[in-house]
Amino acid sequence: MGKNIMGTYLVTGAAGFIGFHLCKRLLTEGHRVLGLDNINDYYDPTLKFDRLGELGFSREIETYGKEVQSTVYTTGSFIRLNLEDYESVVQVFCCHHFDAVIHLAAQAGVRYSIDHPFAYTQSNITGFLSILEACRHTQVPHLVYASSSSVYGLNDKQPFSVHDGVDHPISLYAATKRANELMAHTYSHLYGIPTTGLRFFTVYGPWGRPDMAYFKFARAILYGEPIEVYNHGDMYRDFTYIDDVIEGIVRLLGCPPGGQRNGTTGDPATSSAPFVLYNIGNNKPEKLSDFIRILEANLGKEAKKRYLPFQKGDVLSTAADVSDLEGAVGWKPSTPIEKGLALFCQWFLWYHEKVRCP
Repeated sequence: MGKNIMGTYLVTGAAGFIGFHLCKRLLTEGHRVLGLDNINDYYDPTLKFDRLGELGFSREIETYGKEVQSTVYTTGSFIRLNLEDYESVVQVFCCHHFDAVIHLAAQAGVRYSIDHPFAYTQSNITGFLSILEACRHTQVPHLVYASSSSVYGLNDKQPFSVHDGVDHPISLYAATKRANELMAHTYSHLYGIPTTGLRFFTVYGPWGRPDMAYFKFARAILYGEPIEVYNHGDMYRDFTYIDDVIEGIVRLLGCPPGGQRNGTTGDPATSSAPFVLYNIGNNKPEKLSDFIRILEANLGKEAKKRYLPFQKGDVLSTAADVSDLEGAVGWKPSTPIEKGLALFCQWFLWYHEKVRCP
């Protein structure tokens, strides 16, 4: 996406971790941004409102149509609504022309999906259908949406490639993300909507999600509480720094897919329809115990560890093959874990000591 070409973008999940950083990047570059989020209480909404405040979105809400609420300012707006409310979603789309829609809103959490399955079908399936239908009826030029590395499930071939089959998810969260990819393909095929699915690999960084392990570890270490270490720390994750994720999204915004080949060969990543999938990962898996060690060094305290067995819904290792991403945009994530965790810890200490002291 050329920085000198201004656009108008809808970002769903704008109060979330990745959505916040994407809005900040787009606004900094001078684009117009409409942020949308339902600000649910999956984790403390205070952090979500703090992110919106950091973006400059006013907390003063004015009526926007019949049931939609919006905050309007110079270069962007924020709307609070549930994506399952299709009529309100369509109203938003009809009132704006979007150069692209970036759909990041979802009910997150692999373990949470085991105990709260209906939250995932409502948000991740019905909500995504609302976005697809609205894109269809308003002829949105490009839909970019968040998938997840969790779709690889029981696959044991690594690094994970978007050209591998992904038919064995091990959590409902993963199943809904794979369903999103299949739904997107259907709409790309039937209605010609260019769709780009992004499989994110364990994203971390400042303003992150409190339910993520690194965030919970940092807080526990800081306050001398034990951390829960599954499988004795013998797990590997392709930790991806948030700035790399945002760079990947921004680079792909200006690259809507066209039909690439005959879609009958079964390759999950490409199609004769305008549909494509990419991994966005650091392509360098790190051992969980090493990750904890780096956190300890940056926080200046040793963690009290409580070792637990392997958890249902988890996988032992994730590793991203990003060759397709590199081929498409000439770039791949590369922030080392030492740098990324240092930046996270700087923010974490600032936020908890200066902004939200417990």
